[in-house]
This record gives sequence, C-alpha cells and structure tokens, in this order.
Amino acid sequence: MAERALYIDRLRTVMTALVVLHHTAITYGGSGGWFYREIETSGAPSSLLLTLFCATNQAYFMGFFFLLAGYFTPPSLQRKGYARFIADRFLRLGLPLLAFGLFLGPLTAAMVTAAEGRGFWPTFAWLWQHKRFINGPLWFTQALLIFSLAYCAWRAVLGSPLPQSERSPRPVPAWRWWLVSALGVAAAALAIRQFVPTGKNVFGLQLGFFASYIFLFALGIAAWRYDWLRQLTWKHARPWLITLLVAWPLLPVGIAISHALYGVGKANFSGGLSWPAILYASWEPFVAWGLIAIWLLVFREHLNRPSALWAWLNRRAYAVYIVHPVVLVGVSLLLRGWVAPALVKWGVAGTLACIGCWLVADPLVRLPAVRRVI
Repeated sequence: MAERALYIDRLRTVMTALVVLHHTAITYGGSGGWFYREIETSGAPSSLLLTLFCATNQAYFMGFFFLLAGYFTPPSLQRKGYARFIADRFLRLGLPLLAFGLFLGPLTAAMVTAAEGRGFWPTFAWLWQHKRFINGPLWFTQALLIFSLAYCAWRAVLGSPLPQSERSPRPVPAWRWWLVSALGVAAAALAIRQFVPTGKNVFGLQLGFFASYIFLFALGIAAWRYDWLRQLTWKHARPWLITLLVAWPLLPVGIAISHALYGVGKANFSGGLSWPAILYASWEPFVAWGLIAIWLLVFREHLNRPSALWAWLNRRAYAVYIVHPVVLVGVSLLLRGWVAPALVKWGVAGTLACIGCWLVADPLVRLPAVRRVI
C-alpha cells in the first residue's frame, strides 16, 4: 500500500491532467469527440500535431487507468468481501456516473448551446424530456463498474476463495509474451472494429478500444497477484522502448501517405480491413506497452518520496476527472474571442483548465457527504 500512496497515485494524477489536455487538444483541432470544438480537424499542421497527440494518448492512457484499477481490485475484494466491495463500487463509480449523466453532462452541453445562441435551459429540458443520458468521460467509471462486477463473478465461480487469496510472486513475463499480447490485442481490436469502429458508441462505450482495456485490466490483476510492478526493470522494458521508437513514427507516416492517396480525412482508420485500419489497430499496443513501462519505471524510481503537494493533488484527482468537462468547456468559451494560433490556445486553455479543475475539486472533497464518494 505504500507504493500506491506514492508513485502509483501520482501516476493517476498525471494521467488525469493528461485527460484534460487531451480534451483541450480536441477543442482546438485534434481528432476525437468532445462537447465543444472551436477548430475542426483538418490537414493544418497544428491540427495534425494535436491529432497525433490525441492518438498517442488514446493508445495507452485510458488503458493505463484500467491497469492501475485492476492492480488494486484483488486486495480490495479480499479485504471487503463481495457484498461490501460491490456496494463500494456502486457508490464510488455508479453514483458519479449518475450525477454526471443527469446533471453535469447536460450542464456542459447547455453551456455550449447557450454560447451558440441556442439557449441554456431549453437544452436541459430537451435532454431530460428525451431521456438522454450523457456519460461523457464518465464512460470510464461505467466500464470499470462492469469490469469489477465481471471479476467478482469470475472469482465466485472459477477463482480461488477470498480467504485463500494470497500474492505469489513470479518473474515478470519475458519479451516474447509481451509480443504475443501486443499481437493478440491488435488482432482483437481489428476484429471488434469490423462491427464497432472507433468513434461509434454502444451504450455510451466506444467498444472499438476495449480490446486493450480488457487486457490491461486483467494484466493489472495479474500484476498484483504476481508482484510484477515491483519486479519490473529497465531490462524488461528496453526491447519495448526500442519498439516504441520504431513504431510511433509509423502512424504519422501512414497518415501522410493516406492524405496523399485519398485526400485529407478520407482514409478509414477506424474500422474495416483497409491498410490504414490494420495499421492503427496494430500501432496502438506496440506504442502502449513501451509508454506504460516508461511511466511506471520513471515514477517508481524518481517520484516515490513523500510530498505534501503531491498528496494534495492526488486526493483531488478523481474529482478533477469528474468535473473537468464543465471547467474546460467554460475556460474554452471564455477564450473563444481571443485570436491566437491553435497550439497557443491549446497550451493556455489546457493550463488554465488544469488549475481550475483542481481548485474546483478542492472544496468538493472537503464536503463530508461528497468525500465518501470521491
């Protein structure tokens, strides 16, 4: 638990800030879905750079969240038992999801329609009348709740009894197993995207990305049981750092080739069996495994000391994740009249949004009723 209080919690905090910057990038020309877009995705250099930033994040950062969540799932279940664990998951995951879908999501959407001259309250009324539930980035808590319930079912039926659940350290898997897992995730992602391409929601979930999410959640569970995070070394990661350096440029090159062959935005990277779709599905895990290993090793070795500032940031990170759409969209709308290059606005708006999110989160986590949840 000492490791969690130090470098692992700090990793989750940094990933949360990266989520805010990711959605800011979409606001100013990056590819992806978001409540408010000031600049549409195009072939402009700034848009291409922000799209690459978003694609790189998408390859690993939400999967990284699932890995870290999976890592703490077995000890939490063992400590609390099935009933208390499931109740806790519904409280800490289900309640924020409900609050966002019924209030914060509509609030964020209404802010945008009001700025566009289409009214604030009419948007609220329309969403509620049509029973539209906006999960937004809280799709993560929705998916994690499903994964947690699935793990409980698996443990109850096929897993070891909770009183007998103990850690049994084993060596970190060899490079060939990392390779097999990357190829397997790529093949599974490509198969899923034949039916559900990236960008398409099913019950608010982009299933096209779930091959890596499921695998990394399961990997986190295994990492706790076999004590892999403590044993991970640069020797284990080195082949994947080389793989990362070789693989990452392939997507920009592929995008450039697709623009030349088909025109800007005409190639289908999101699904099907075209070479762009195969490239994208394969590129993600070969980039993700190296990036995740780097983050883990750097933070464990260099950011594993007590810090009052980090403790303050960590305690508010979950609240930041929940409220960041309202804060970010508010900041973006306030800066809408400012004429500046897209990359400059991304940097300024992203920085202000991060600061604003933590300041908004601070009083929330001090409220007795709220702090029990977030």
